[in-house]
Amino acid sequence: MPKEKYEDALNKLEKIVAKMEEGNISLEESLKLFEEGIRLSRFCNQKLDEAEKRIQVLMKDKGGILKAQPFDPSGSLEKGFEGEDE
Repeated sequence: MPKEKYEDALNKLEKIVAKMEEGNISLEESLKLFEEGIRLSRFCNQKLDEAEKRIQVLMKDKGGILKAQPFDPSGSLEKGFEGEDE
């Protein structure tokens, strides 16, 4: 089975929520959907946590200090951090 992607898991989770909100399903089906929804929710949270950790590593300066940087939509991250040698 190929690795599940975050976007695919989120789409499945949204479909499960919509189906459960309709309310036209049996208790047994509701429980199955709930279990799958919990699994998908945990998977999505794990992926978000991993992404956050990767971003934190990328945002550390040479001394290993995490510094907040303003978002630059032009993508010019080559400038480095304030006070860094370029």
